[in-house]
Amino acid sequence: MLRAARALLAMRHPLDAELSFSELLGSWWGQRVPGVDVERLLGEGLITHATASGKPAGLGVLAAITALGTSASQRELAEQGMIALRERGLHAPAWASQLGEVTPVAAYVNGDRFGDTDDVVCVYARDSGEPEHALILVLDHNSGGLLRDAWVTTKVDRLLGQCRERARTDDFARFEESPLPQARALLLRALERTENVVTGEVDNPVGISRSDLTGGSLAAHFALAASRIKRLPEGKAHQPMWRRDRRAVLAARFLASDQAAELSDSYAASRCADHIITYGCDVDSGRPLRVSPRKVESFLLHWLPGRVVLLPEEQEAMPHVLAAWVRWAGAQNDLPDVAVGATLDTVWETTAEFARTYRDPARPLGLRQEAVRRLLPDGDFRSLARRMFAFPLLASELITDAPDEFDPSTSRGRRALLRLDHFGEYEEAPHSGRHHSTGQEHWYRPVQGTDPERERELDRHERLAKRLWDGRPANLWAAARRMLDRGLDRPTVLTHLTEALFGATGENDLRRRLDDL
Repeated sequence: MLRAARALLAMRHPLDAELSFSELLGSWWGQRVPGVDVERLLGEGLITHATASGKPAGLGVLAAITALGTSASQRELAEQGMIALRERGLHAPAWASQLGEVTPVAAYVNGDRFGDTDDVVCVYARDSGEPEHALILVLDHNSGGLLRDAWVTTKVDRLLGQCRERARTDDFARFEESPLPQARALLLRALERTENVVTGEVDNPVGISRSDLTGGSLAAHFALAASRIKRLPEGKAHQPMWRRDRRAVLAARFLASDQAAELSDSYAASRCADHIITYGCDVDSGRPLRVSPRKVESFLLHWLPGRVVLLPEEQEAMPHVLAAWVRWAGAQNDLPDVAVGATLDTVWETTAEFARTYRDPARPLGLRQEAVRRLLPDGDFRSLARRMFAFPLLASELITDAPDEFDPSTSRGRRALLRLDHFGEYEEAPHSGRHHSTGQEHWYRPVQGTDPERERELDRHERLAKRLWDGRPANLWAAARRMLDRGLDRPTVLTHLTEALFGATGENDLRRRLDDL
């Protein structure tokens, strides 16, 4: 890398150097090697080697990392290295002092009325004050506002002229200026979410792989994009908040509308509407009323099958409720009739595939619906396997008659489940026995007496099981799956996970320890 950096010394323009170094830093962005912190090994290793080189090329590398480094510690180390080399009499290239020193001029959002993706165009200038280049970042709202692509152009006037002409001649196109603080807030959220998906801190969106993000143009421009976004001015930017009460009001408005009047099963319609609103609020950048063919396809064929457990009547009702929602939300947004029609066509064209794609966990896993409801009270299908691993007894019929006593949402319920799992400390009681508070048959009673050491073991396992239930951090279950795939039994896997959890000094250290397992 240092040898390749020598060629950059001949560059005359800082933008050329920024693009080249951004591509260099992006070559290992998001790469994973078991037991190795790649970012630290290569990023900080390059800084150490550049500092030790004592050469102008090394000083150029350090200047670039100071401006574009992907972490504060990287930038600080690189700056210290620059100071050390300058004290030895080395001079940086002419462009080094201008790296990252740009002034934001304007920001625009380019897209269409469907709003599946937005091209956010950020224009920057240097000393002259004239627009020098534009950074274009592509946000994919159907995948939760991830950055999907990025590129840079110096033909700013030509780009803006083409966008304005398209918006003038095409009623479906959309091109508008965005306040700089609002653009900063939007892009910072996208930047954070993209980094979290790449690092594994949050699960990949359904239908998106890490290679989709870490390969190609986005990786090459990611360091530059992160630096440029942070140059945008801070300020108040409105971010719609969709609290539970506001979502309930929106659902009630829909269910009371003419478009929903023909839905026969009001309970199933209400449940389906809740899922549609949840997807719009939590995945689609807080825009539950936005409808489009791509959003319908993503919702029906990817998000629902991967995230939500539907009762049989809800599965049957979902396409009809979604079609009514499209007609109602399209009218709310003044979406042209032809666009509403295209979206409705997608609903009906994907209905048959939805019926094939949707997975009812109760059938292939041999679970009863009662067990599914215990394991997935939030309907999050993705969590089924790790919750069964954390509390396997929830999938059994042993606890059917005492649901409150074995409620995994409470500490008391989790301990009861784990005590029975670990030590078998609940015995079958006479069938005539009655629960003292509910009057229901109480089939189990705890064995009297406790052992302090076993209680400490239960404390540790409960904390681990709670994290597995919640799925945090995301690589906790990934580490468990790797060990299970290697043939380790469940108690051994739990022991390794517990040691990682209680040996870690913080969340970052915990994620590193889990990646090493």
